[in-house]
Amino acid sequence: MRTTQQPTDSALRPSEEVAEALAQGAPVVALESTIISHGLPQPRNLEVAIELEQIVREAGAVPATIAVLDGVARIGLDSAGLERIATGSGLRKLGFRDLPAAAALGASGATTVSATSFLAARAGIRVFATGGLGGVHREWTATQDESADLDMLSRTRITVVCAGVKSILDVPATLQRLETKGVTVAGFRTGEFPGFYLHSSGEPVDWRLETPEEAARVMRAQDVLGGPETALIVANPVPRSEQLDPDLHDRVLAEALAAADREQVTGQAITPFLLGYLVRGTGGASLEANLAAVRGNAALAGRIALAWSRGD
Repeated sequence: MRTTQQPTDSALRPSEEVAEALAQGAPVVALESTIISHGLPQPRNLEVAIELEQIVREAGAVPATIAVLDGVARIGLDSAGLERIATGSGLRKLGFRDLPAAAALGASGATTVSATSFLAARAGIRVFATGGLGGVHREWTATQDESADLDMLSRTRITVVCAGVKSILDVPATLQRLETKGVTVAGFRTGEFPGFYLHSSGEPVDWRLETPEEAARVMRAQDVLGGPETALIVANPVPRSEQLDPDLHDRVLAEALAAADREQVTGQAITPFLLGYLVRGTGGASLEANLAAVRGNAALAGRIALAWSRGD
């Protein structure tokens, strides 16, 4: 069993269950909170939050949903904390850059991939499950719009189980940026990078993993080799039976991009605009594909964390 030295600063507060699990070297999986506060309608968001934690438990690991409440980074939420993230008004969406201000000013908010990755690693958690990563936006040469997720993953030793990057992004450019930043990307039982809502983006990946134990061995090799503290991305595709219809996806995404251009939606507003358009334009089917991906990622992350804690 692996033991982890726990942070003692007041700005970072693991739950009793998470602290005990980490101290004992038991498997723990970090979960982000933006899907709860900003990604799903009420009351389904709370139901999904509880469901994802249960999926992690069934895989043999302890879930640690991460959020910031009253300036304190909570590593693992109790039922009251989950309900607050699901129903609270005025909750901010916190990336890594926002954490110092939130801590100093006593703010509350849900954490994105960049903030969750940082806080999880800071707490001693090695495995993190999410839906899709941020990345390089389309029209990058004109807007210079790139998610902070990529930079954080280039300097954070964590394993992120995801269904690729959001399909509204420039997938080939995102993969190129990850390569440039030294982030290892491996497909789980696939040689193609997943397409978030779709089983495949059509882009190849250089490495393929067949088992959670293989992922754990890659994690150990990262530590043995040393070097920059980069992440491992385990790209886990949504099953073909649960993916969004590819033709519907392509049609509605093209309409969404055209609408964003017509309405001059840019900057931080572009991602929620496009994702919301996809939900409406697909009659909610994109949301169901997203949730199918997140469920699968939570289960796989639990299995990887278990293999890692056992030293498999």
